Amino acid sequence: MDKLLELVKYVLPIEMTDYFELVDIKEEGEALRLYMDELPVVPEEYADLQLSANGFYDSSTIKDFPLRDKKVLLQVRRRRWVDKGGKSYSRDWDLVASGTRYSKEFASFLKEVFGYIADTGSNP
Repeated sequence: MDKLLELVKYVLPIEMTDYFELVDIKEEGEALRLYMDELPVVPEEYADLQLSANGFYDSSTIKDFPLRDKKVLLQVRRRRWVDKGGKSYSRDWDLVASGTRYSKEFASFLKEVFGYIADTGSNP
């Protein structure tokens, strides 16, 4: 197994490495931005439809655990699929804690440490 890929599996949320591909990494001042694209696998719930890939939705930013004093921002692009009639389909990923832009694991950690999510003051 590629050593970088092996390391990434320990750093990113589990669903990110199972269903998304790391396509780029950029250091932006005090932040590390990881660009992730959904893998080109037709969703199981649409297996009986004849779908073809139709690009990506606009990317979303998810905040995750810091690394080496750098904020980690996951820049995630979900795939779009279309059927022969032009109807659009996609997976409904549940990647962030409710009411936040934090990964579920990071939000859970913040809630455990602070009793709330620091940037928002809300409960996940």
